[in-house]
Amino acid sequence: MCLEAFQSGLSWLTILRKRAGFRAAFAGFDPERVAAFGPADEARLMADAGIVRNRAKIQATIANARAALDLPGGLGAFLWRFADPDAPAPKTTADVPAITPASTAMAKELKKNGFRFVGPTTAYALMQACGLVDDHLTGCHRRGAYR
Repeated sequence: MCLEAFQSGLSWLTILRKRAGFRAAFAGFDPERVAAFGPADEARLMADAGIVRNRAKIQATIANARAALDLPGGLGAFLWRFADPDAPAPKTTADVPAITPASTAMAKELKKNGFRFVGPTTAYALMQACGLVDDHLTGCHRRGAYR
């Protein structure tokens, strides 16, 4: 989710090239450790050339870690409520959506629970990355592989 938020408005290639830097800067993406970050950590992150230095996104990542820890049952259980395994298979790449009703609902519920930088498009990208939606094209050998 951290990388999804930082990608907002940027190229995925930019984020992927800095993935190791993000992992190091954000304590291996450990929500308990990130939730404990304070002003000194925020200043450290703003000075870290190994990541995208955007104060709002840094603050959102810290807030999201705190919000994730507050979710009853944990983040994984929360996210899997929005899985859409029976979504129709797209026939072409043009048929792959950027937003779905499920991603819109997920974004709304995440925001309601204190998450930031989680609009419907970001939520759909998170759903793709986590396997909550199978939008491999019809005929793709990976279609249905996660079931």
